[in-house]
Parts: sequence; structure tokens; C-alpha cells
Amino acid sequence: MTADETSAVAAAVADAHRREWAFVLAATVRVTRDLDTAEECVQDAFAAALTDWRTSGIPARPGAWLTTTAKRRALNVLRRRGVEQRHLPLLVDDGTAPGPDELVADTDAGIPDDRLRLIVTCCHPALDRSAQVALTLRLMCGLSTAEVARAFLVSEPTMAARITRAKKKIAVARIPYRVPSADELPARVDAVLAVLHLLFTTGHTAPAGEELVRRDLVERSVELCRMLRGLLPREPAVAGLLALLLLTDARRETRTAPDGRLLRLEEQDRSRWDRRAITEGVALVREALRARPPSRYALQAAIAAVHAESPSWRDTDWHEIVALYGVLTQVWPSPVVALNRAVAVGFACGPATGLAALDALATEPQLAGYGYLPAARADFLRQLGRLREAREAYAEALLLTENTVERDFLAGRLRELTPEQG
Repeated sequence: MTADETSAVAAAVADAHRREWAFVLAATVRVTRDLDTAEECVQDAFAAALTDWRTSGIPARPGAWLTTTAKRRALNVLRRRGVEQRHLPLLVDDGTAPGPDELVADTDAGIPDDRLRLIVTCCHPALDRSAQVALTLRLMCGLSTAEVARAFLVSEPTMAARITRAKKKIAVARIPYRVPSADELPARVDAVLAVLHLLFTTGHTAPAGEELVRRDLVERSVELCRMLRGLLPREPAVAGLLALLLLTDARRETRTAPDGRLLRLEEQDRSRWDRRAITEGVALVREALRARPPSRYALQAAIAAVHAESPSWRDTDWHEIVALYGVLTQVWPSPVVALNRAVAVGFACGPATGLAALDALATEPQLAGYGYLPAARADFLRQLGRLREAREAYAEALLLTENTVERDFLAGRLRELTPEQG
């Protein structure tokens, strides 16, 4: 096999991992009834693909191939364990596990239910909120523990321990692997929404890598949110989250220039924003804001709607945005919300006021390793002519940023502030 063909197979496997991981794992968990075993079988399937596809060629439906391979691997594991398996605490105890004849069934059958089943299992009330979100990101997205840790602003060992404890609790508690009934589902809504929101934000600006956006995560979160909207059409928080995702993602194609350079909001061509998504999102915002008190997602979506409906950067109503952030801070106190509000204050009232608001957050522990805080400070310092301090802030932001597109943007800003200027 040529080097080009080997490279094509590696790229196909990597693409399948991004796009199909959740499908394959969710279906395999339904067979193994054990999260760790399912992950091992799925990882084996992806490893087998690297070898088999070199000789047999890349299949027309990689997800189906991977699901079939993972399920067959799971069947072999279950047969080998035999009696031992029957005495282990298993995930499913409600009779939903398929029999051997179903193990190689068409992977398209029941995919949405399998993914939703996996999410609501991970979001079971027996787990604390941070464990629910972390475990679902790990299992639904195939993110590494390090990537999930970055999303939570915690260390990798802390996150690894959190995920391990969550898996053990699910097994010991014999949490059923199923979609809850209509009267049970609302109790899980908050956790599921938090999962989908973090899934979207992880894709909207990838924590690391060469691309600014992970389209697979963004599209998966929107798809799953629509699914949840169909299950709970009268739940305003679901409407609010779907609105937030649509309005935020409407700008996707304008966030980078043709050469891959990051474009700030004021530089983006608003005529290229997805007007259909904006129209749908604004309608959902109005629906979501009727609830009292409004959910945090409805308020975040309202902020996104102000941007989406502004004809230009100059016409943006920053005072309205600051007011909405004020309400959001009361509904959902968060260091990141406080940071976003401080930036909005700077745009509404001037860089000096914004810098003061940012500096008030300097001792916030959760922002200590958050690159957007020094990046925002650097921008206000640059506008104020405090160039030496701006250089230091940009350099700090660079140390805390692993996404290549964002790093290139910060490095460009730093180059603009030459030592002579400082």
C-alpha cells in the first residue's frame, strides 16, 4: 500500500472517530451493558479499521462497519466472560439489551434513541452535575480526558478521577440504560441541557487543534437538542438552548477568513450569516423568555439575538447586552459570565471601564488558566495605549491557548506591538 493510501485510511479513521464515535459507542453499550467494556470494544473497532481498511478499502458506510465490528467484539467478550459476567453489576436491568441476533443489525436502526439513551443514562440523578456533564462529553464525543478537563477548567488528574467515579457509580447503582418515561424525563432536563451546551461550546471553539470549529460536535449538539425539543416541546429551557445554538452557529462561516485567519465579530460579513437559523432562533428566544424566571439559556440566546439582529457592529446595542448579562449573572452566577459582562461593559462604556471590570476578576480561581481573560485585558490595554502591559497580556494569553487559529491571532496582535512601540 502506498504512503498516500495509508494516509487516506488514517484520515478516514480520524474522520469516522469525529463523526461516528457516539453512534458506535451508544449501540455497543446497549450490548455490553458496561461502559468500560463498550469503550474497549469500540476502541478495538477503530484500531481494526486502521489495518483492515488498508487491504479491503474504506467502506461506503464507515459507521456501519465500525458498529458491526464493535458489536461482534462485544459478543466475543461476553461469551468469554460467561458466568462471571452474570454476577457483575451491569448497566441495564430493564430488559432492553438486545440478543445476539441483533448484534450485527443495521447501524441506522434506532441511532437517535441509542444516543439519547446514552445521554440520559449519564445524566442520571444519582450522579452529581459535574460528573454527568463530564462523563457524557467523554462518552458521546470521544473527547480525551485532557480535552474534557480543559472544558471544565480543571486539571487532567481531577477529571480522570471524576469520570472513573461516575462510571463506577453507574455500574454499582445498576442504572438502567433507557430513555426515561415522559414523566421522568423533565427531572433530567437541566443536566442534559448542560451536556448539550458544553458539547456545543467545545465544538464552537475547539480547545486545541488546527481548526477553530469542530463541525461534528456543533452539528451533533444541534441535532440532539432538536431531538430533545421534539420530546419536550413545551419546555422553555429546551427552546432557549436550541435558540442559543442556532443563533451562535449562524455566524460559523464568517468566523475565519479564506486563509484561515480568525475574524473578530466586527470584521465579519453579516450578509453571510445564516438568516434562516437566525429567524428560527429569534422565534425560539421569544418563546423561551415567556417563562418566569427565564432560563440561563434563554438569556444567553437573547444576547446572541441582539448581535444577530444588529445590522452592523457599530449599531450593536451594548447597553442592552450589559443589562442582559446583569440578569444572567443573577440567574446563573459564573466567572465566565462575569468575564463576558466585563467585556461588554468595555464596549458600552469604554476600554478603561472594561479593564477595571476585568481586573476585578483577577483573583477568581476558575479564571486563573482561562486564556480569554488576559486576551480581553490585552485588547483594552492596547486601546488605552498601554502597550508594554498589552504585550505581557497577549503573551500570557498565548501560553494559555492551544487552538492554532486563536494562537495565530494572538501572535499577530503581539507582533503588531513591537518593542519600540512598547
